[in-house]
Parts: sequence; structure tokens; C-alpha cells
Amino acid sequence: MNYIYPAVFYPEDDGRYSVIFPDLNDLATYGDNLADAFAMAQEACGQYLFTSLRDGDVLPAPSALDTVKKDDENAIVNMVCVNLDEYARAYDDKAVKKTLSIPAWLNTACENLGINYSKVLKDALIAKLQIHS
Repeated sequence: MNYIYPAVFYPEDDGRYSVIFPDLNDLATYGDNLADAFAMAQEACGQYLFTSLRDGDVLPAPSALDTVKKDDENAIVNMVCVNLDEYARAYDDKAVKKTLSIPAWLNTACENLGINYSKVLKDALIAKLQIHS
């Protein structure tokens, strides 16, 4: 499902843009340029909406674009669209079953020590991702 909220993009002196969502408790983010700021705005909005819905919060109605106030005449007011179905598929933390194969001797040793395969694999994959970031 698509959700659309207005955001105010404020140009900064260094070429970056700050972004504020007035309808979402002044949710804020920024980007290195306008394109990056727009991508970061979608990400921040998606995270906010996804978390709010997961927690059972009621989402506010989006303001009409022409009613959004900006503090700077150079600011840009634009709607930001987030597809929460796509966001949930990418970021939901529900478990996904995977099958793996290990040598029998390793399986026996791990079982004897009560090692949790899911935890070890998850921790190793997170560590691997951090190395490549």
C-alpha cells in the first residue's frame, strides 16, 4: 500500500538538504544533494510509518501540499511516496527459514555443546555484513 506525506526540503549552505515531515512529529533527515535527500526522505518516512503501524499507532492524515508551511522561501515542499508493502518485504524482522549442510562430526560437536545454529549463523552473517560496509 502506498502512503504519501508532504516533506519540506531545506537547502543548506554546503549543498546538502535537510528534510522535515511536519505531519510525522517533525520527522527529520538530510541528504548530500537533492536526489540523496529525496531517497533519505523515503527511507525515513518508510521506517516511521512501518514502525508506527507495527506498534498499532494510528497514522495521521497527510496535509494538503498547499497548506504546508516552510520557514525559508528557498525550501521545496514535495510529496514523498512510500510503498509499505515493499518496505516491509525489505526490512521486516520476521524469521525466514533457511536450510544448511554441515559435516556430521560438526553437527555432533555442536549438539553436544548446545549451540544454537540460528543464533550463530545470524551473528556470523551480521559480522560479515559489517566487514563489507
